[in-house]
Amino acid sequence: MAPMRWAAMAMVAALAASCSPQGSNPNGSGRDDRPMIVVGRSGLGAFLAGRLAQGQGDTAAAADYYAAALSRDPDNGDLLQRAFTLMVTEGRMDGAVPMARRLQDLDSESAMPVLVSGLADVHDGLLVQAESRFAALPRRGLNGLVGPLMSAWALAGQGRTDQALAALEPLAQSKGFAGVKAYHSGLINDLAGRHDAAEAAFSEALAGQLSIRGIEAAGSLYQRRNRSDQARHLYERYQQEHPDTLLFDGNALLKAGPALAPAVPDAQSGMAEALFDVASLMRQGNGQEAAVVFARLALYMRPDFPLARAILGDMLSAQDRLDAANLVYGGIAPDAAAYYYGQMRVAVNQEELGDTDAALTRLAKLAKDRPDSLDPLITRGDILRRKKRFAEAAEAYGAAINRIGPALSVQHWPLIYSRGICLERIKQWDRAEADFKKALELKPDQPDVLNYLGYTWVDAGINLDDGRAMLEKAASLRPRDGAIIDSLGWALYRLGDYHNAVKYLERAVELKAEDPTINDHLGDAYWQVGRQAEAMFQWRRAMGLDPEPEMIEPLKEKLRTGQVPAKPVTK
Repeated sequence: MAPMRWAAMAMVAALAASCSPQGSNPNGSGRDDRPMIVVGRSGLGAFLAGRLAQGQGDTAAAADYYAAALSRDPDNGDLLQRAFTLMVTEGRMDGAVPMARRLQDLDSESAMPVLVSGLADVHDGLLVQAESRFAALPRRGLNGLVGPLMSAWALAGQGRTDQALAALEPLAQSKGFAGVKAYHSGLINDLAGRHDAAEAAFSEALAGQLSIRGIEAAGSLYQRRNRSDQARHLYERYQQEHPDTLLFDGNALLKAGPALAPAVPDAQSGMAEALFDVASLMRQGNGQEAAVVFARLALYMRPDFPLARAILGDMLSAQDRLDAANLVYGGIAPDAAAYYYGQMRVAVNQEELGDTDAALTRLAKLAKDRPDSLDPLITRGDILRRKKRFAEAAEAYGAAINRIGPALSVQHWPLIYSRGICLERIKQWDRAEADFKKALELKPDQPDVLNYLGYTWVDAGINLDDGRAMLEKAASLRPRDGAIIDSLGWALYRLGDYHNAVKYLERAVELKAEDPTINDHLGDAYWQVGRQAEAMFQWRRAMGLDPEPEMIEPLKEKLRTGQVPAKPVTK
């Protein structure tokens, strides 16, 4: 490397170090606790550190670094734009709003600064000024959706209902936005007390797609008009189509009766609804970065918006920002239907972060609070099984099975199968075998169950013909599943059919090359057919692939002696 390049790299490192984080951030914005930035004489170090952090996906740190660089170079438009964008992405609106207004002064057609400035006006009660800003949004691309929605709600907040509805009309020109137009027409009419028009609009919106918010808005209107039977039918329809949802609870809504509040009580909440809809559309279209921004803006307008918190938490979790996601989930109110979902997600994230005890404690509380729910018990069992705490896992799965009672059906085969695995691992074979057979009764020819039961039978030297038939069936159903092909190969080995065992085990290694067990099995098979050098190679490879603890000593012994201790099963 040239000396000049070494010198340049050293300078970058020194500059980045000069603005290293210090202190902490207490604002509760949903970020990880983020140290404050100490800025040296030049903002260049902070800028470079910001670019590095942004490139690594750490938008929280990048926002801090760019803001620090901007404090040293406040007239730098590029820095201002970068800092603003990341402030919005992080939901730090106290910092983003002043930047938005400065950017709007520099470029009045820059859409995001105009939008954020308008939203800030709404916060300040300046709906007329907000309307003027929203009217200036360019009506192209995504803003062809955002602009009409924001303008409509700014007008609705002034009591100008007809003008608000007219502002939505451009959305009718796009088939993809017709449902959004109908939904927001319903919300605006409902807010204005035009209940017949609202009901007609909601019916139009729900004819295209059953969304949770659409169901809640229409159901609320029915209940407030003393038509709870219609609301119940709507809720039941949604829950029948989405039986596993944790985000909707029709029974809880029905308990409120005619006193159920409207889905959108004011114009500011209507804007939050619109921003949430945009975030959802962006997320469905794989526009994750834009989806995060619009979810943050929705929460700026309505911090207690449960579904906005749910999808933002999910997106942060997908980015592996688990602490930040948990802060977002934690903001879901306990009386919201999505609270239970958020708490489940927090528990999963806690386990991912290594705090297994906290996750298990949270799941135990959720199981107690929701005596009809299976999810906390199943998730608890899954965590315990991954931690190889098989007895406790079997107990958790068993508690879930007890809650189902006689209503076991095909959808429950994975639960029965999971308990069977745990029982087999703690050597309660009779109970495990019963579970595997029950799982196959619920889901005949399920490859995973056929594989596990067939392999266990053959490895134990029992039910050899049935076990081999099960494994051959599983392999025919999943010919590219390395674990299943390994099971069939090892069964053939145990039956003394070494040459065919080699054929299947070689195929298994091709499919799942990094599995230590499969490499170990292939080594044994090679040894039995006289290919000792290749056997030693496979055993060494298995040792280098982080084998299970119980595999280590047998592998060491084989490598030391060059002998295979395992004997085939004889009929």
